[in-house]
Amino acid sequence: MELRLDGRAALITGGSRGLGRAMAETFATAGASVAVVARDRSALDETLSALQAANPDASHAAISADVRDASELTRAHAEAVAECGAIDVLVNNSGTSNAHPFLEITDESWQEDLDLKLFSAIRLCRLCLPHMRDQGWGRILNTLNAEAKAPSARSCPTSVSRAAGMAMTKALASEFAGDGVLVNALNTGLLVSHQWFTRWERDVHDKTFEEYTTSIGDRIPAGRMGDAQEFANLALFLASDAASYVTGTAINIDGGLSPVV
Repeated sequence: MELRLDGRAALITGGSRGLGRAMAETFATAGASVAVVARDRSALDETLSALQAANPDASHAAISADVRDASELTRAHAEAVAECGAIDVLVNNSGTSNAHPFLEITDESWQEDLDLKLFSAIRLCRLCLPHMRDQGWGRILNTLNAEAKAPSARSCPTSVSRAAGMAMTKALASEFAGDGVLVNALNTGLLVSHQWFTRWERDVHDKTFEEYTTSIGDRIPAGRMGDAQEFANLALFLASDAASYVTGTAINIDGGLSPVV
């Protein structure tokens, strides 16, 4: 089965590295026009070149914006539409791990995490849904993590922000399914991405990156960490017509790590 997105326009936040970039390149290869939003201009430029190579016949955009800022998010959406057309596939992929002992978390840290992971998704859904509803076709994918279903100790504020994102996924799926707009979440486990490389560079001085990820993979039932392409493959399926009866789900992509289904 070949999964295609020909004629579709996709917008991916956190799209210049890791999981976001893997999705962007996979969507472009499947025929979509892709707009990626992130803050690092150099990483965005590299991703744009990769998108153009993957699908030179489509228009792509790489937009520098801070998704925590509502006005910048509105500008980013407008630029994406101008370059790629009205958005058919929205992937809310912004975020980073932010887990601390509860009593150490300030109000400012709570608000920053909610702005980055929840409110950015809320605002982009609000911007993209009218077009999706009017044309009777749309896909919204929310990148969450396993803590959304099974929060552990010292997992705030990330676990709370992600759980809110999962609730929003179900609420929007229920509200807009009749309009042909499908909304799903991808709950990540331990996948090799730019965040893990940053942690390795910062904290690990006695192992190669491969040794580091292998040691982490030993804790996973599948026996290894997942990779970004495996994540992107699932995202492509959910964004395509092949997933036309899948909505309101939060799918674990974690090699069996989560204690709940």
